[in-house]
Amino acid sequence: MQSILLIVFLPLLAAIIAGLGNKQLGNVPAKVVTTGALFIACALSWPIFISFLTGSAEATVVPVLTWVKSGPMAFDWALRVDTLTAVMLVVVTSVSALVHLYSWGYMDEEPDQPRFFAYLSLFTFAMLMLVTADNLVQMFFGWEGVGLASYLLIGFWFRKPSACAAAIKAFVVNRVGDLGFMLGIFGTFLVFGTVSIPEILHAAPGMAGSTIGFLGHRFDTMTVLCLLLFIGAMGKSAQLGLHTWLPDAMEGPTPVSALIHAATMVTAGVFMVCRLSPMFETSPTAMAFITVIGGATCFFAATIGCTQWDIKRVIAYSTCSQLGYMFFAAGVGAYGAAMFHLFTHAFFKALLFLGAGSVIHAMHHEQDMRFYGDLRKHIPITFWTMTAGTLAITGVGVFGVGFAGFHSKDAILEAAYAAGSASGSFAFWMGIFAALMTSFYSWRLVFLTFFGKPRWAGSEHIQHAVHHHHEDPSEEAGHDNHVHNPEGTAGYHPHESPLVMLIPLLVLAFGAVAAGYVFQHEFVSEGTGEFWKGALVFHEHLIHAMHSIPELIKWSPFIVMVIGLVTAWYGYIRNTRFPAAVAEQLGPIYTFVYRKWMFDELYHYLFVVPAFWLGRVFWKQGDVGLIDRFGPNGAAWVVAKGSTYAQKVQSGYLYSYALVMLLGLVGAISWVIAG
Repeated sequence: MQSILLIVFLPLLAAIIAGLGNKQLGNVPAKVVTTGALFIACALSWPIFISFLTGSAEATVVPVLTWVKSGPMAFDWALRVDTLTAVMLVVVTSVSALVHLYSWGYMDEEPDQPRFFAYLSLFTFAMLMLVTADNLVQMFFGWEGVGLASYLLIGFWFRKPSACAAAIKAFVVNRVGDLGFMLGIFGTFLVFGTVSIPEILHAAPGMAGSTIGFLGHRFDTMTVLCLLLFIGAMGKSAQLGLHTWLPDAMEGPTPVSALIHAATMVTAGVFMVCRLSPMFETSPTAMAFITVIGGATCFFAATIGCTQWDIKRVIAYSTCSQLGYMFFAAGVGAYGAAMFHLFTHAFFKALLFLGAGSVIHAMHHEQDMRFYGDLRKHIPITFWTMTAGTLAITGVGVFGVGFAGFHSKDAILEAAYAAGSASGSFAFWMGIFAALMTSFYSWRLVFLTFFGKPRWAGSEHIQHAVHHHHEDPSEEAGHDNHVHNPEGTAGYHPHESPLVMLIPLLVLAFGAVAAGYVFQHEFVSEGTGEFWKGALVFHEHLIHAMHSIPELIKWSPFIVMVIGLVTAWYGYIRNTRFPAAVAEQLGPIYTFVYRKWMFDELYHYLFVVPAFWLGRVFWKQGDVGLIDRFGPNGAAWVVAKGSTYAQKVQSGYLYSYALVMLLGLVGAISWVIAG
């Protein structure tokens, strides 16, 4: 198990070399070092995962160094390897390695490549620190590390104001959640006297039913702690309320979107809830809250995904929606299903993002799907791999065999129904509606991008590319007659991406097709939780209840998937005027959803405007009006005035100096006599 040290610290070493070497090191060495480190980490992670699959491995803790010893608070830096860690190691290193390789092609024309690759590797290191944490402080270190690295990656193009704004927004919204997470950790230490995760989980059941004083009232101890910890998860995993940073994070380069939204940062919250599942099990209130938030998020994000035009934003909202599924699975106690969906989602979501990047690359950085069309003939490999990803996310499959999402999403919906609670039923129906919309917006994306007539002529990016192309004197004059051609292509010829971008697509497509079927038995359906070896709470009775639910419920995800597919086909292939007519009929509702349920506007008036007002008051009245006025500026004024009067005394006449001396002498003698 010593290989875990290499897995975790190789990306850090690579990030330091590429980051400090930067321009002196050069593009290719920086890329070779970082990508090589990630592929080695990935190659070492899979055997660990397979050893847990076959049942030959046991949970171990590998010490790194003694970290803190302060009174009762003492903990080491140690790397915990159990089934849960093994799953996350495979997901993080595999997706990250493929994203590094893909970035060779995507970022090829970028001047700051060493910096970009250093950030990617730093991000991966922070995520690996989080998933191997043996205590809450170490988990918090990784938690903050991914926050920092995502800020650097989203704002990578720092000369672009929108990218800087998006990076700051991601950082600030995450801080809100992190405050909850910090308070949760403080409270946990207060209650249990330790931050060691195994010790806390061992002691948690004994705390069920106890109360804690908070703001002058008594509350259930475990409910308070679990809700505070979950607020941290809501920020990191973009749940309803703290989700506004996620779509704006699309300002970063596309490989960043794949890394943040597929396997790593956004799944940290789900991982944390599963890792601390024995704690959450002690509070039914917290579990119900998680279920409701998860159900609401998956519905809310899916509605917005149906209205967006930017190809990356559609996939971003889809991530938000899928995370909702993972949380309500955890909320009803199906932690295995939540981790299974995390695992399968990593493959198909990374595939969809990288596929979108390949489309954007082919279309000269145009991201609006209204200016796509007919691309399947020009970029066939991208088309087929993205179709595989779409089949996986929409959950296509029958009679127990299907693409990745079919196995994991169906398991979650069945678990929510089988839970039999009010919150579980709410989550089930939200999940079913979200599945319908997922199918609709995913196929809408495919039809708008790859089918229909070319609509490229309307795109400024394409026009710019064509004119630039024709102004090049090396081109033959005979090409000119293509510029105004009637096919809507503007004479532009999209090209398939280079091989370094296609290899990751093909590997991920394989995962999107097979991951669900191959691993379903271990993650969810064996009924004993043998695979997890106690790494998370496993409810056998829930698995049995899932097997005995009505047939119609089992078929319902498939039925809504077909409805979504047929609706998208009708609206974007058969009768293209239909969507606009529906949007017009819905009027204000459509606008409300298209404007993302007005969350940004609401937060602007609730938080941003008052914060700026308060800042101005402190600045103008406090800083300038009080501190400067009576502090440095006031002191300077007194000195200046004093020197003016002193200047008047310095007349240069001997008799005036003699008078002053005489007065001084008289004063001194009077003082002595009086004394």
